[in-house]
Amino acid sequence: MKIRSDQLQQHLNQKTLAPIYIVSGDEPLIQQECCDLIRQKARDNGFSERILLQADGGFDWETLLEHTNSLSLFSDKKIIEVRCQSSKFNDKAAKVLKTCGESPVSDNVLLLITPKLENPIQQSKWFKTLEKSGIFIPIWPIDAQHLPRWIKQRMQQAGLTATAQAIQLLSERVEGNLLAASQEIAKLTLYAENNHVTEETINTSVSDSARYSVFDLIENTLAGSVNHSLRIFNGLKAEGIEPAVMLWAITREVRNLLQLTQLQREGLSLEQAMQNQRIWEKRKPLIRQALQRNSEQALEQILLTSGQVDEAIKGLSDDNIWSALQILLLKLAGISVINEHSL
Repeated sequence: MKIRSDQLQQHLNQKTLAPIYIVSGDEPLIQQECCDLIRQKARDNGFSERILLQADGGFDWETLLEHTNSLSLFSDKKIIEVRCQSSKFNDKAAKVLKTCGESPVSDNVLLLITPKLENPIQQSKWFKTLEKSGIFIPIWPIDAQHLPRWIKQRMQQAGLTATAQAIQLLSERVEGNLLAASQEIAKLTLYAENNHVTEETINTSVSDSARYSVFDLIENTLAGSVNHSLRIFNGLKAEGIEPAVMLWAITREVRNLLQLTQLQREGLSLEQAMQNQRIWEKRKPLIRQALQRNSEQALEQILLTSGQVDEAIKGLSDDNIWSALQILLLKLAGISVINEHSL
């Protein structure tokens, strides 16, 4: 069954847990929040053991079946979380996932987290089998037209009211990045007098915020401004930005670029592809520059490397996180990194 992300809370309140949840999309904030709701419901229902699997290019999908069929070491129920780095699934993955959909285990909850899944995948036999046994939650991006309403709702949840001008100003500042919008709203709770946000409140918040932003970093990287990107990178690092926030920003951009290349292969012009993906007008020149420098193969390699950085952030490897992030940025900016370990 397919439901919208804003229907998930009601589903979890009214029904028992499904054996399978597929949370798919390229909007990290909403995807994370949906997964958190599912995890919390699972914990409340006695699923106290959590198994985390990183499905990168070298992942052995038989591992999923082994965990599915094995008895839990610590409890009667367990949640098996599979984080997919790519929206492409080979024949082995399809076979294993189809098996999971055909024979779901009542004492398990399978949480499959993926980038945006295109229609051919959603129409495949293995996916339909999973969807029939569980819940599919596609995460749709919020476009410029609906972003102000989303921001207004988030402000209300934070106990804030705001003028229409303030909401529009914040919408323009974050350019569709919901993670950034959420962070700005949290910051506004410190600046808003009587919990009311005006344009002046937002300007004050921005002027007092960090000298650099992750948006400046990504835009300069897309433009190929290597020296400026590295200065911003070092500034953000010194100011204490979380590595996960920077990684989200990079991987989101790479996935967007990959989606554009795939649409072009399907026959769309770049302009048509950007309209399809709702690219903001003033970002289109940056996107064009990035695609001129990076082939589809190069972008897929960056995305694969980002999975290794994610493991380092989670403490699953000893790689130097900041050096690895710097390498990702250099590659996206079009710089060939000969000896990655030297950074």
